[in-house]
Amino acid sequence: MNLYLKSRSFTLSAIFCCCLSTPLLISGVPVDKNPAKAEKHILYIPADLVVTRTKTSVVAEEARLMYEDLKLNRTGLSRKVFEYAWKGYKHLLSKGQVRNREVLSICDFSLSSRRKRLFVIDLQSKKLLVNTYVAHGRNSGGEYASRFSNSPESHQSSLGFYVTRNTYFGEHGLALKIDGMERGINDKANERNIVVHGSNYVGEKFIRNNPFNGRSFGCPAIPSNYTPKVINSIKDGSCLFIYHPTKYYLSRSRILNG
Repeated sequence: MNLYLKSRSFTLSAIFCCCLSTPLLISGVPVDKNPAKAEKHILYIPADLVVTRTKTSVVAEEARLMYEDLKLNRTGLSRKVFEYAWKGYKHLLSKGQVRNREVLSICDFSLSSRRKRLFVIDLQSKKLLVNTYVAHGRNSGGEYASRFSNSPESHQSSLGFYVTRNTYFGEHGLALKIDGMERGINDKANERNIVVHGSNYVGEKFIRNNPFNGRSFGCPAIPSNYTPKVINSIKDGSCLFIYHPTKYYLSRSRILNG
């Protein structure tokens, strides 16, 4: 069975079936006791549209239950951000683009860089594996990120959904390649050499002597002491979501609006 909702699968299946078999009524319109007249008030929606809406509601319910079970509200990660991440994860999973389905990672760039805004979640055991700092691009902003780009040499972060690939050793030591999955938003990640890597300009020690964490050339850089744990947990095909509530992204993401 899938990673989640094993104990609740019967309930959700029942809801799904009811939605398919029951005609939808126009909200606020009373149903006449005369069947012939009542028929006029019934709004019949094509089955494929009902299925689409029902699947969307099921995904939202899955996200809510997972968020509550993990008690993510205590970490500073909002339920809305997790819902976005879960929707994208499920989409990529359905397309066969996620191989490491046990892990979901979220960078919440709506938060200050002084906050621990990287969340690595083990969906199998339902626990938060890592919660630590992560840098945004130097041209994306100071303490807060506010500008994003998919262009080479922009030194800005790119938002959206990524799938992790293989590891390698580069100038920052152990690093992890990631593929941007959203055309026009982050699909030039490889061309820009956007990778997950460790750095000494991110972490507790750095912010003790600086107003906020350092910034990268666009990579989601993490504290050096967390590098092995984070990279080895998320490598080889897991979903990574980099979020910010900018209207440009939220309105153009085909994954979130599909």
